[in-house]
Amino acid sequence: MAPAELRRHTVAMLSSQLPLRVLLLLSLLSVSAMDVASAATAAPLKFGINYGQIANNLPHPSQVSGLLQSLNVNRVKLYDADPAVLTAFAGTGVEFIVGNEDLQNLTDARSARAWVSQHVQPFLPDTRITCIIVGNEVLGKDTAAMQNLLPAMQAVYQAVSDLGLSGQVNVSTAHSVNILASSYPPSSGVFREELAQYIQPILNFLAEARSPFLINAYPFFAYKGSPGTVSLPYVLFEPNQGVVDPNTNLTYDNMLYAQIDAVYAAMKAMGHTDLTVRISETGWPSKGDEDEVGASVANAAAYNGNLMKRIAMGQGTPLKPDVPVDVFVFALFNEDMKPGPASERNYGLFYPNGTPVYNLGFNGASLDPSLTYSSSSKPTITILMAVVVLLAGFFL
Repeated sequence: MAPAELRRHTVAMLSSQLPLRVLLLLSLLSVSAMDVASAATAAPLKFGINYGQIANNLPHPSQVSGLLQSLNVNRVKLYDADPAVLTAFAGTGVEFIVGNEDLQNLTDARSARAWVSQHVQPFLPDTRITCIIVGNEVLGKDTAAMQNLLPAMQAVYQAVSDLGLSGQVNVSTAHSVNILASSYPPSSGVFREELAQYIQPILNFLAEARSPFLINAYPFFAYKGSPGTVSLPYVLFEPNQGVVDPNTNLTYDNMLYAQIDAVYAAMKAMGHTDLTVRISETGWPSKGDEDEVGASVANAAAYNGNLMKRIAMGQGTPLKPDVPVDVFVFALFNEDMKPGPASERNYGLFYPNGTPVYNLGFNGASLDPSLTYSSSSKPTITILMAVVVLLAGFFL
């Protein structure tokens, strides 16, 4: 029996036994069978995604695993080392960054080793854990945390080495872009003077450990703070005249690339040209409070869609054109329990029920290059396969 005929026969056989919503799901699966086959052979998308879990309505990790595999996303960043997630993704080939923000505990060598041996080592190699982030946006917070950051990173690094995992797992920390005192023009980038005493040894450590320098960068905040002076097309990767750095004559057509190169300049000022900058978080909210200018579905779709197209092209920054921009988009789901303004709960690409918040042009498992993303266009939903996979988990 041919595959198409077999699918029709199966649906007909079950039609008298299954509720309507399951029949609808089976029909979707039948229609999408060809898409599944093509998705399995498509090249993985080149961006990663932040999988936050500050919510009470998220799908089970096994359902999330199916969702991300249907989209062919193969890099995920967690803010902890949730064993349920790491187990659910075993054997998928998806790369994971895990995190631990308990800096005071991690400064103790025995505690650091215990954590790595309990929360990282048991999942290797079935789940590909490639990086541990120690702390998140610590610099600029309380003094005790800043003082504990490097010792905690060193203790975790030593634990990774002692357990024979250094060839698989590196160690870093993620910083807010606000550690920069100046970011314009990019060539004048410099770190805040009061943070230099912490940043310099961290740079030395990362260079020795051959780990990346991670930055959380959100052009949304710049636009939200000064919508009258910051160009919306410039922050959304839309066509604009660009900004020329007078020191290098390099032209920047978007703020994120300018921020990345400002970090490179700041590191160079501290004697380091041997580190790679990676964006551990960036995104745009689809909704915000009344005073959160720019938080909208259209702008979120434009920002993330245009960024992902550039990543798919392997594009580098003006300063580092041969180094493809490496980005983890924030975030996978809207998280309803996050504190703060409404925007904090609306960065997700998906609602918790698996419905996409807006169209990003996923075609099976790859970005559709024919789509353009504009803040003036009305988004539509076309991510059928992702919805089918996640609904399958809910209904079956």
